[in-house]
Amino acid sequence: MDLPTTLAALAASLGLTVFAGWRGARPPDFLKGPRMIPWRPLMAAAATASLILLVHLVNLFGVTTGPPGR
Repeated sequence: MDLPTTLAALAASLGLTVFAGWRGARPPDFLKGPRMIPWRPLMAAAATASLILLVHLVNLFGVTTGPPGR
């Protein structure tokens, strides 16, 4: 992926992380019934994607993050 695509995907995954974290931290409302979206696992998946995209962004700037000798 090129730089603009990586930045857009990173912004989207960070936004999803923050939104899912906010929704997952809200207290349950028993009158509305159970939550149909598992917000906390969704937040963890989006945070993992953000971390992977951040490492990819660092690699695009020329920093080697892999094992030495490759």
